[in-house]
Amino acid sequence: MSAAANIVSNIRAALEPHGIFMRGTVGFADGETAPALASGARAESIVLLGNIGGSIWEPFSQWHAVPGNSKRHDPLDDWSKAIIRPLAETLGATAYFPSDTPWQPFQRWAMKAEELKPSPLGILIHPEYGLWHGYRGALGFAFRLERQPAPTSTSHPCDACRDKPCLTRCPVGAVTPAVFDLETCRSHLRTAIGQAGCMSGGCLARNACPVGAAHRYSGEQLAFHMAALNL
Repeated sequence: MSAAANIVSNIRAALEPHGIFMRGTVGFADGETAPALASGARAESIVLLGNIGGSIWEPFSQWHAVPGNSKRHDPLDDWSKAIIRPLAETLGATAYFPSDTPWQPFQRWAMKAEELKPSPLGILIHPEYGLWHGYRGALGFAFRLERQPAPTSTSHPCDACRDKPCLTRCPVGAVTPAVFDLETCRSHLRTAIGQAGCMSGGCLARNACPVGAAHRYSGEQLAFHMAALNL
């Protein structure tokens, strides 16, 4: 087994029990902007790590139930870092997280790695998982890794969606073909109707998307993510 294949095998073995999967690999051409490694050198490859559907919810919930963990400011990020950082040290890689500065272009990396495109909600839509996936971190390496895994489709699922229910389901019209109006959304979520609707059961527009419906988060997970908005 080559060194690169061994790294891929080690990543999968270490993270899949926690519901975290390799979500794609990004390579950087000469002259292309790339993040710095902890050593100060330029990263040559990035491996994106994240959840597929509710894959992380049970492992995270078990950790979250430990006394003290539920009191953390951002428990999901802390849990992700507690799992990914030790692996990075073992592999001689640099760990990056969406919540850490300097901010890294996770969305751009994902668009390049998996050839995804944004939905009207701004969330990248996957042809299989729909809007039910996420990125928990990434590993940077000083050498090139082959693309893992290959994209399943280069088409945009929204183009084939005739009815586009995400554009009509929002009760305050915050979702349009042109823009997602974040402030209108947040204002609605502060109201009694918003608290009883989207805040308790997840964004109604997101829930209306038919793509990847089998991977939709559980009600408990949806409520957790909505509460994390810190309105």
